[in-house]
Amino acid sequence: MNRLLNRFFLPLLCMMFAGILSASAATDVKAPDVLVKDVTNEVLEIVRADKAIQSGDTQRVIELVDAKVLPHFDFRRMTMLAVGRDWRQATPEQQDRLTEAFRTLLVRTYSNALTQYRDQRIEFRPSRFASADTRVQIRTEVIQTGAQPVGIDYMLEKRDQGWKVFDVIVAGVSLVTNYRSSFGQEISRGGIDGLIKSLEERNRSLAEQHGLQQGEDGRKA
Repeated sequence: MNRLLNRFFLPLLCMMFAGILSASAATDVKAPDVLVKDVTNEVLEIVRADKAIQSGDTQRVIELVDAKVLPHFDFRRMTMLAVGRDWRQATPEQQDRLTEAFRTLLVRTYSNALTQYRDQRIEFRPSRFASADTRVQIRTEVIQTGAQPVGIDYMLEKRDQGWKVFDVIVAGVSLVTNYRSSFGQEISRGGIDGLIKSLEERNRSLAEQHGLQQGEDGRKA
């Protein structure tokens, strides 16, 4: 399951949401499924044409993600869901550190997958929601040569700032639920501070692996 998440989560989100910032400035606000579908084809062309990404430039990918993708995620809610009931035990400072560390972990873990994107095809499945809904599930399917299709569902919630992603479901498994078990084990062993330390150490290790500079919190310096 982790392999599927590693391979598909961030690349598809990059492709789907990189164009939202400019699209959301339009006078007519599009429905989330229409918006996702419209920007996908355009961004796919950008990814295919970006020689730095195709050559495996991880730093280039991280810069792209920081600029185009992360503003459209509710990382605090994603972290809260991944931590589960133990979130209430954390102080506000610990919650901030957890959110920052989890955000960095997702970027570090999945950015490399975008450099390996080639010619997968995305099909959009029917999404049922009303115009007044504030939470929607956008269903897609990744078609790849020589392999079974993989379902990717995006959970979005409408906020004052627009639609925000708070979970991704790959082949029926939630991203935040996938992390909840390991987070719970870390908290059982070392409490909230133990989980923070573990996440920050993993971020430093991933940064070293990809030759990236970073600060104490594990983010790029």
